[in-house]
Amino acid sequence: MLIPVEGVLSGDEVRRFRARLDRAAWQDGARTAGTLARAVKCNQQLADEAPLARELGDAIVRRLGSTPLFISAALPSKIHPPKFNRYQGGGHYGAHVDSAVMHLPDGRALRSDLSATLFLTDPADYDGGELEVEGAFGIQAVKLAAGDLVLYPSSSLHRVTPVTRGARVAAFFWIESLVRCDSARTALFDLDQAIQGLGDGLPADDPNRLRLTAVYHNLLRLWAAT
Repeated sequence: MLIPVEGVLSGDEVRRFRARLDRAAWQDGARTAGTLARAVKCNQQLADEAPLARELGDAIVRRLGSTPLFISAALPSKIHPPKFNRYQGGGHYGAHVDSAVMHLPDGRALRSDLSATLFLTDPADYDGGELEVEGAFGIQAVKLAAGDLVLYPSSSLHRVTPVTRGARVAAFFWIESLVRCDSARTALFDLDQAIQGLGDGLPADDPNRLRLTAVYHNLLRLWAAT
């Protein structure tokens, strides 16, 4: 399931990010690709160790911690430090699947359950550059407003189509969820959103609302791996 999360960064925040990223020292993205991905990867990235990448990545992770829709959808246990990429002049990334296990800077392993792309360029400013994700119902193309994020299963084949005008700048990263099973995580997300959708019309101590909330937490207790 693809889940868009709107407004992770405000317009002003995106502009501040871009003003600094546009002056950054970008390098060939193929340097960080695996053996198979290297043949289909044509983009630029910031070096992981670059102070700017660390600073902006930390800011994104802090913001995600106070973004309820992201928390509800991802149920994050670990978040890989965000990376930054740029596609321009025909740059693209052919079909690939993300590595199942990655390593955090502190040496801990991270199982990639979810992948995330945070768009940092307005769609009107570039042509192409759609994120295409293959799923049970075919290919879904994603091209969101600057500041919006999309979550999708790391197990899915996905690609970025060639950018034929302008530049597509984004942050991307991976999440290990407390709930490993995608279908279980989706069910929990739907249940949580339904509970939230009850709105303010019901009091907090409404018996039906309390029962639904109890079901949510008992399912999370059953499925969470800690």
